Amino acid sequence: MAWRCSAPTNAGLVDNLATANILSTPRIIAAMKATDRSHYSPRRPYDDCPQSLGFGATISAPHMHAHALESLAPMLRPGASVLDIGSGSGYLVSVFSKLVRPGGKVIGVEHLKELNDAAERRFIAEEGSVAKELLQKNEVIFKTADGRRGCPGEKFDAIHVGASMPVVPEVLLEQIKSPGKMFVPVGDVNEDQYIYEYTRDAEGHLTRERLFGVAYVPLGDVDYYYARGRRLVE
Repeated sequence: MAWRCSAPTNAGLVDNLATANILSTPRIIAAMKATDRSHYSPRRPYDDCPQSLGFGATISAPHMHAHALESLAPMLRPGASVLDIGSGSGYLVSVFSKLVRPGGKVIGVEHLKELNDAAERRFIAEEGSVAKELLQKNEVIFKTADGRRGCPGEKFDAIHVGASMPVVPEVLLEQIKSPGKMFVPVGDVNEDQYIYEYTRDAEGHLTRERLFGVAYVPLGDVDYYYARGRRLVE
């Protein structure tokens, strides 16, 4: 039913995702309702399909954001640290930040400075003075960097990857806390792709589970995206 979850409003979209049994956690539902996608998805924000951000990048379909949030829900508690790789529009950064307050930290890593700057502007437009305070306190960070390296030197309770990789780099696996979890699409853009959950338990043991097939844009080099256009979709 995922493709049937479109609605004329943000609340309607989230309700449809719950009716389709994609969303079930009350905290996740509340955070998605409190984060209106119209701030982050420039066109047709409540359609349950990917939308262009420009540069060949997209904001994922709402049902994929819902799957990711439900997967990571056990780790998304006040005080938790979250890494959003390929943060694009900034939408999930905002949702994550609501779920880990107070005392939590969310880092969005995006390769393209143009997208990163726009994501920060959208976050401020959505949350106003709250966003400015979170940014000033470094409880929310929009970082322009190569997401395939994650955030070296730090570990996270939850890691979300918003673009596909042929393989998951060891450096990312090392950044999962114990306990901690990562939600990541794996596979080449012209081959089969699947969502994987990597879970590290309290003793440090890492397990991997394949969930379902997907079709994501790749987590590519900056030049890959610039070759597909240099115009931001506003």
